[in-house]
Amino acid sequence: MMSQNVLPQTPAARLIRIAEVERTTGLKRPTIYRHMAAGTFPASIKLSPSCTAWSEAEVQAWIAQRIAASREAA
Repeated sequence: MMSQNVLPQTPAARLIRIAEVERTTGLKRPTIYRHMAAGTFPASIKLSPSCTAWSEAEVQAWIAQRIAASREAA
């Protein structure tokens, strides 16, 4: 019998590049990096020396937090 590694049932993690982060958030690259420097945006993930991505789930959570905060302030 062959043993199989079974991974827990979790949603697939998806990584997105800067262009998709821009489309998803409506922010431009400098604003995204400014928020990252301030600690108010999810950190990027270095995949290689020339490739950076973000966790789609973290970006979506950031958007949800922004929506909630804007509705609380209203």
